[in-house]
Amino acid sequence: MPRANRYFLPGNVWHITHRCHQKKFLLKFARDRRRYLHWVFEAKKRFGLSVLDYMVTSNHVHLLVKDTGRHVISRSMQLVAGRTAQEYNQRKGWQGAFWEDRYHATAIQADEHLHRCLVYIDLNMVRAGVVKHPMEWAHSGYREIQEPPERYAVIDLQGLIALCGFTAVADLQKAHRQWVGEGLDGETAVREDHWSKAIAVGSFARLRGFATRKKVWAGASSWNTTGWVIEKRRIEL
Repeated sequence: MPRANRYFLPGNVWHITHRCHQKKFLLKFARDRRRYLHWVFEAKKRFGLSVLDYMVTSNHVHLLVKDTGRHVISRSMQLVAGRTAQEYNQRKGWQGAFWEDRYHATAIQADEHLHRCLVYIDLNMVRAGVVKHPMEWAHSGYREIQEPPERYAVIDLQGLIALCGFTAVADLQKAHRQWVGEGLDGETAVREDHWSKAIAVGSFARLRGFATRKKVWAGASSWNTTGWVIEKRRIEL
């Protein structure tokens, strides 16, 4: 199995996708999705994980995070994935693999590309035909952003506000509703694989700088309606 991309630099925003083993519906029960989010919250407390959005489906998860320090993301994912699998296996008396071998990470430029990635994540279960609006799916960042809980919040709301160029929660929420509304009527309601499979998505100038900092050769870069996408890479060790 080819290794998924995991190569982090502090300050970047990353869209992480992690699938259950063989795409099985191992998160089909709400209690398992809640436990996954419990461990994300624990990672936030223990390591300072900055979560900007999330979507926990029945067979895979999306996390939009900001890399705030060395090993923060890797330690957080180790905790979340490990504890989720451990609890599930203990309850089921099962010893099989829970996750695919690796999670994939795509760097997202923190401008309109971030806005579009938010919408892409939020509309996951809409595209799957499970719900008609992301507010209907309980285990989503959309619901938390629009209705922030008083306790046990997973979303780094202040961090998201700053990255999206706002100063007030209400302004972010209004814009977020508008982006999602437009997505429901437009192309974002259709699956766009580069958000989950590319190395990076952003402007051409930004990606050139990104590739240089990471010593990455963009073996296949292309432009589409989203922006420039690095599809392949070579790491110079």
